[in-house]
Amino acid sequence: MVALLCSTSLCGDVTVGDACLLSNIKAKCCWRRDNLVTGGLKFHPLKIGSRKKHWRKKSMRCSVVSMKSSDFSASMIGKSLKSNLSSIEVTRVLKSFPDIDSKFSYFKSVADNSNLVHSTETCNYMLEALRVNGKVEEMVYVFDFMQKRIIKRDANTYLTIFKSLSVKGGLRQSPYALRKMREFGFVLNAYSYNGLIHLLLKSRFCTEAMEVYSRMILEGFRPSLQTYSSLMVGLGKRRDIESVMGLLKEMETLGLKPNVYTFTICIRVLGRAGKINEAYEILKRMDDEGCGPDVVTYTVLIDALCTARKLDCAKEVFAKMKTGRHKPDRVTYITLLDRFSDNRDLDSVKQFWSEMEKDGHVPDVVTFTILVDALCKAENFTEAFDTLDVMREQGILPNLHTYNTLICGLLRVHRLDDALELFGNMEFLGVKPTAYTYIVFIDYYGKSGDSISALETFEKMKTKGIAPNIVACNASLYSLAKAGRDREAKQIFYGLKDIGLTPDSVTYNMMMKCYSKVGEIDEAIKLLSEMVENGCEPDVIVVNSLINTLYKADRVDEAWNMFMRMKEMKLRPTVVTYNTLLGGLGKNGKIQEAIELFEGMAKKGCPPNTISFNTLFDCLCKNDEVNLAMKMLFKMMDMGCVPDVFTYNTIIFGLMKNGQVKEAMCFFHQMKKLVYPDFVTLCTLLPGVVKAGLIEDAYKIIANFLYNCADQPASLFWEDLMGSILAEAGLDNAVSFSERLVANGICRDGESILVPIIRYSFKHGNALGARTLFEKFTKDLGVQPKVPTYNLLIGGLLEADMIEIAQDVFLQVKSTGCIPDVSTYNFLLDAYGKSGKIGELFELYKEMSACECEPNIITHNIVLSGLVKAGNVDEALDLYYDLISDRDFSPTACTYGPLIDGLSKSGRLYEAKQLFEGMLDYGCRPNCAIYNILINGFGKAGEADAACALFKRMVKEGVRPDLKTYSVLVDCLCMVGRVDEGLHYFRELKESGLNPDVVCYNLIINGLGKSERLEEALMLFSEMKNSRGVTPDLYTYNSLILNLGIAGMVEEAGKIYNEIQRAGLEPNVFTFNALIRGYSLSGKPEHAYAVYQTMVTGGYSPNTGTYEQLPNRA
Repeated sequence: MVALLCSTSLCGDVTVGDACLLSNIKAKCCWRRDNLVTGGLKFHPLKIGSRKKHWRKKSMRCSVVSMKSSDFSASMIGKSLKSNLSSIEVTRVLKSFPDIDSKFSYFKSVADNSNLVHSTETCNYMLEALRVNGKVEEMVYVFDFMQKRIIKRDANTYLTIFKSLSVKGGLRQSPYALRKMREFGFVLNAYSYNGLIHLLLKSRFCTEAMEVYSRMILEGFRPSLQTYSSLMVGLGKRRDIESVMGLLKEMETLGLKPNVYTFTICIRVLGRAGKINEAYEILKRMDDEGCGPDVVTYTVLIDALCTARKLDCAKEVFAKMKTGRHKPDRVTYITLLDRFSDNRDLDSVKQFWSEMEKDGHVPDVVTFTILVDALCKAENFTEAFDTLDVMREQGILPNLHTYNTLICGLLRVHRLDDALELFGNMEFLGVKPTAYTYIVFIDYYGKSGDSISALETFEKMKTKGIAPNIVACNASLYSLAKAGRDREAKQIFYGLKDIGLTPDSVTYNMMMKCYSKVGEIDEAIKLLSEMVENGCEPDVIVVNSLINTLYKADRVDEAWNMFMRMKEMKLRPTVVTYNTLLGGLGKNGKIQEAIELFEGMAKKGCPPNTISFNTLFDCLCKNDEVNLAMKMLFKMMDMGCVPDVFTYNTIIFGLMKNGQVKEAMCFFHQMKKLVYPDFVTLCTLLPGVVKAGLIEDAYKIIANFLYNCADQPASLFWEDLMGSILAEAGLDNAVSFSERLVANGICRDGESILVPIIRYSFKHGNALGARTLFEKFTKDLGVQPKVPTYNLLIGGLLEADMIEIAQDVFLQVKSTGCIPDVSTYNFLLDAYGKSGKIGELFELYKEMSACECEPNIITHNIVLSGLVKAGNVDEALDLYYDLISDRDFSPTACTYGPLIDGLSKSGRLYEAKQLFEGMLDYGCRPNCAIYNILINGFGKAGEADAACALFKRMVKEGVRPDLKTYSVLVDCLCMVGRVDEGLHYFRELKESGLNPDVVCYNLIINGLGKSERLEEALMLFSEMKNSRGVTPDLYTYNSLILNLGIAGMVEEAGKIYNEIQRAGLEPNVFTFNALIRGYSLSGKPEHAYAVYQTMVTGGYSPNTGTYEQLPNRA
């Protein structure tokens, strides 16, 4: 291979291939290699072996070559300028130059040549090349050239300059970058300022755009009318009316006359903010200034009026358009149809439709879809489906949006089956569902609490080849978050990257909500940090929610720290943030801190509102500072905050809590002059008044309240009111007050007062008293109870095991002419089943049919359960098979639970499993309780593998295990000696957010003890007491004593026994037997007999186990 020595400064060795590359400039300026050589460049053969000699020559700058680099560049530039080149070709030539100086020389030559034109692309390329080489001064020349020649400066232009000045953060850093640009000589003209503002607005950086605008004004430049309009649009989207109107004034100050477009923007912004009067003022001003509104202005005004629900005014504007020179166009009609549809005014929609057709605007798919939406909102689905036929007849095919609108309408009124049928027919009708169609169903299922169907729809969408978008994922997460199904939510969230999606603010919000729901607050906080790290700006609503969650979990310091972090997250606390903090401080009794925070709100630019005052009053009144609350009430009025009914109710509560009944009544009468009391007022005031024995005063208050009510209150009013009075004043005072109300006809529905009295009596264990009061109100006061009240009495008596008295009431129901309903029979059937009275159960079961009272699913389930409890499993199965042969019977989980449990306990596990597998055939999905029954059955039978398989299956099928599931599984695994697996599931229980109870701890501690892993057992014993706050019971202590004794650790066993006494528990015979056994096995018979003596003298009766454990006294 032959190398060529070159005299330029480009390199030491240039191969033949390199020379060709240098010379091979494409397009019109191509040079041939032989011309390049004859043009003066001399190449000399250089042998590979003479490397040292070559480098020596290179250090002398290759003097053998007669032509310098500048000569080469000049020659190359000269030839490149001879022809007319496009900007693309100029860029290509620029890229061909090997050094930055040549590039820049050529760039300037093109700039001076009238035949050649620079573009944004050539200038940006030159700026980037100069930036890489650190030539800022030359970059200033290029930027000035762009300004002088009015070459568009795009985002890349500014980003390249920002990089050269070490400004990070992209266009958003423009306000800061402008200061640095001026320092280095980059001086923007008016055109550049206008362009930069547009770039920032296009990127939705409105705040930064306003900062650049302010700098532009300070430097004496006048923004263009288009810039003002763009800024107004940007600020309008943020509902910043004050700034929009401020810009209007500023542009006029600078001598710019607003045009129709500018005024129209102002009308749109004012209208969307509900400031209709101000919008009309702008319209009037347009006429006054000779800038008459056009059809767009009127359409915008109509839209604003409809949004503000001023429909009549919108119609007036429309009528004015019809008679004026600016006739309604297609957009005007679409706006009217759409807005009146949103307001569910179908008649007006049809009227506008008619006008539209008269004006020659032919309906299209857009207008027909709006009509379908209006019909759906009016629940006129027959006409909506007919409209689809009309569309087809007119040659207009319904599109995806049409079908989605109809599906949304059907789901809105819970016609799921019809929506699914339409969804299933879409592809046949020539319209393929998109992600949005699936999202509609996912959202419906989520809000209906059916997270399983929501997840199934999400998976179905993926199997159909439709890539889920972030909205679909968010909708699925919403349903899972609502159900607290964190496992499935995690799968979707962490699977986003696999399908190329990035979580947004809503995604993070849903996940944090899900974590909060299952008590995993720490995970929610981690997610917030991840959200910030990933450049996803947290929403103040999310942070407010998190602060609230921390307060609810009593993590006050962390909630406060989260509030302090808002500044570094560039979030400005809102009044909601402060109100949340005030509520949290109040809950924790930190009055002084709450007052200080409250007083600092105005200084932080967030003045308190009525809710802030109410929250503080609540804090003060609950912490016995009602007098301070009353003083602050005057401050509230001075600040212009209007007290509402909640304000007065809170202070009345504080006075009543303080025992200031008369003061509360006085305050109540003052309240009526300003705010009318509500139901909460009565429930706050009357209980204390009745408790104080002021029955007459209480009677006058309620009588006056009802006198001013337009309608008689519903029964729920009386039930809730009497519930509050009973809870505070007790039964006797409440009954006295009730008698007065019924006797004087104030409460026309005496049954509504009787019901809470009966409930209260049962709750406090006074079943006979409930029966007596029932007799008093019905016989003495003439209250005529209906069947639900009789059912309440019968149910309470049965719960108190007063079956005979309940039977008497049942006979009384029938004797008064009331017809017992299915609930009445179900109460008695359940009592017979639980008490084993199967004969009476079947007799009453037959009576139902004779009385034409159709048994319901609850009835059948009660009978099945009763049979199983009586040990008649086969009879229960026969009844079950008879029932399912009837197509009207739909079994539930409560049907299968007793049957599977009965079979499991009878050792008929194969039949139990068969019944379990057949549940889905009858449309019944196994729930957690069913899985628990079956897992327990297999566990008790020693079939741990089958139990574990069932557990894995329930998790896979989306059934969330509960505490009992884990307890049963831990028990069965420990029972067969698989303690490690039991320990694994015990840990998983804690990680899932569930809290193990004393039973679960006992199972794992006993399992570890039996496996001689006593150190671990004692660690868990310590954990349950100290970390988890679970109080050990006697079983816990007995288990530890027994297993420690067997292991020969009798001293530790003795310590555990002493702890029983300190805990205030009474040892039993098993406690002493465990100690005796331990001492016997350890060869300490005297200690064993000492325990026996203590046992006998303490009044405990030894059993056979005691004597078996005692050592022989040979």
